[in-house]
Amino acid sequence: MSTPYPFTAIVGQDDLRLGLLLNAVSPAVGGVLVRGEKGTAKSTAVRALAALMPEVAVVPGCRFSCDPASPDPACPDGPHEDAAGVSRAARTVELPVGASEDRLVGALDIERALAEGVKAFEPGLLADAHRGILYVDEVNLLHDHLVDLLLDAAAMGASYVEREGVSVRHAARFLLVGTMNPEEGELRPQLLDRFGLTVEVAASRETDQRVEVVRRRLAYEDDPAAFAARWADEEAELRDRITTARALLPEVVLGDQALRQIAATCAAFEVDGMRADIVMARTATALAAWAGRTDVCAEDVRQAALLALPHRRRRNPFDAPGLDEDKLDDTLERNGGGDDEPEPDGPGDGGGGGGGGGLPPQGDAPDTPSSPADGADDTPDPGAPVPGQGGEQRPVRAGEPFRTKMLSVPGLGEGAAGRRSRARTEHGRTTGARRPEGALTKLHLAATVLAAAPHQRARGRSGRGLVVRRDDLRQATREGREGNLVLFVVDASGSMAARQRMGAVKGAVLSLLMDAYQRRDKVGLVTFRGRDAEVALPPTSSVDAAAARLESLPTGGRTPVAAGLLKAHDVLRVERLRDPSRRALLVVVTDGRATGGPDPVALAARAARLHAAEGTASVVVDCETGPVRLGLAANLAADLGGTAVTLDELRAESIAGLVKDVRGAGLGHTDRRVA
Repeated sequence: MSTPYPFTAIVGQDDLRLGLLLNAVSPAVGGVLVRGEKGTAKSTAVRALAALMPEVAVVPGCRFSCDPASPDPACPDGPHEDAAGVSRAARTVELPVGASEDRLVGALDIERALAEGVKAFEPGLLADAHRGILYVDEVNLLHDHLVDLLLDAAAMGASYVEREGVSVRHAARFLLVGTMNPEEGELRPQLLDRFGLTVEVAASRETDQRVEVVRRRLAYEDDPAAFAARWADEEAELRDRITTARALLPEVVLGDQALRQIAATCAAFEVDGMRADIVMARTATALAAWAGRTDVCAEDVRQAALLALPHRRRRNPFDAPGLDEDKLDDTLERNGGGDDEPEPDGPGDGGGGGGGGGLPPQGDAPDTPSSPADGADDTPDPGAPVPGQGGEQRPVRAGEPFRTKMLSVPGLGEGAAGRRSRARTEHGRTTGARRPEGALTKLHLAATVLAAAPHQRARGRSGRGLVVRRDDLRQATREGREGNLVLFVVDASGSMAARQRMGAVKGAVLSLLMDAYQRRDKVGLVTFRGRDAEVALPPTSSVDAAAARLESLPTGGRTPVAAGLLKAHDVLRVERLRDPSRRALLVVVTDGRATGGPDPVALAARAARLHAAEGTASVVVDCETGPVRLGLAANLAADLGGTAVTLDELRAESIAGLVKDVRGAGLGHTDRRVA
């Protein structure tokens, strides 16, 4: 077994270490989500924490790690009356991104069911992680239905399995840790809320601290055992402190004043529901125990707010997590934070700096960039021409986003799990059974038994076991939803800037991006203006990046519609090679007034028919306004084999079925039309 990197040897990252340690002291806090760029010790810290967790006493032979002092009366392996316990290290169980639902929650033991004719439960990873750590790297890439199951178990402290004739409930209390890189896509706000704490991590910009990180890492890689031995005393001290804090936790008193501060803070920041209040209360209590105190002070409440609230106060998917600390201090002050507070006197307390966790500071804090001088305002007027840019206009701000009607690719796909179009998926509702093609992945038990039943006498069956042969096996067919590639082709020409339309256009595209974010799509952005088109953002799972590129999009020049469609065709061709199973939805945002070059309208029509010939599902968002309308966007939609909607019709409350199936007359691609 490899030697893990010592937790106490991690340089900086005070908030990350504090969030993990608070959950080690009190798993009821609800876990921690670690967000940050790649290479910031997220995974290293989580794996290092496992060595600090106190040993647990378990009932020998119990697959669910029951505590012999208080065994679970509903344990499937029970009862465990007067069972002698044995001690073992707390487990760290890693949940792979590609794990199945059966692997996570457990399932019917098919082998025993067929061979012995009995119903037996085969535990999953939730049972393995009970009383230990469950670690999900890249949790933002985990399928939504798995995240729902995982977080439900974390919230209830138990896993319930009702499937394939099996009804099982077992304890599942664990320290849940998820790590993610926001550049690869966000978690839905509903899922963010289910994590108790969230910490943001970033690489230090301070030279000496970066030098120390590299020095320690190289020393560890040269001789892991010797490096770990150098930090053994610090590791033992921190392990003892966790044990002491756990023992002290039941004695910590959460007074009325602290409780009022928690409630007032959650109300002031307008967080939804009551989960934030409960998590803050548990976190503040754990902070007091960590500091060696039996009462919760205002500084504990403040630190709890900084860890528990930022990810809960996001009002839309593109708002960055964060908390106004001045507002926080003012709220605490108005609700009793100015009274004399006890000085933290817990073991090893470091004054609360850099995260308030009582960990000794390691290196100077990185310098923060200076802000512009007070009163200075260098922001140019939106829509004003850019000097020396031939009439190009500066970017304008996007209009207010709104809820859009769902656009989907028709037919039945087989792409990655998501929430947009119908698809055959590994997870979802079972719609039937078929003979397996290749390896069997999802057994349809009832269909398999029905296929084998008529042949039992001929096969000489005796006893309870069912005689099953390869030809009897049936694969379950399931239908769910897939995520698509939504490729936006946005007209940024001068005609779009007329009558200040670009703000409304950006608002509409931003609304569609928000919809794509919620439906787990990949997105890409192609823009065209002047004489050419460019890929402003290659297809990515980071919808935030697309929103940022859209915000900075300038306008001006002619309208090369054909160039935009041809560039989109190139992007889709490459993406089909990279991910053949992910279907695309082309969203063209334009007024259709193609200009520039000889016969630009005919060129645009030819480029559109190229997409139609390949069966690409498409929608044209018609941005034409004014009393006189040429209807060019509708003509473009017809050439694409798609449909056109106006900006007003795009709103969910007014679209009312306007995005209809494209009949694809003469194209022979009716299975690819937009529904």
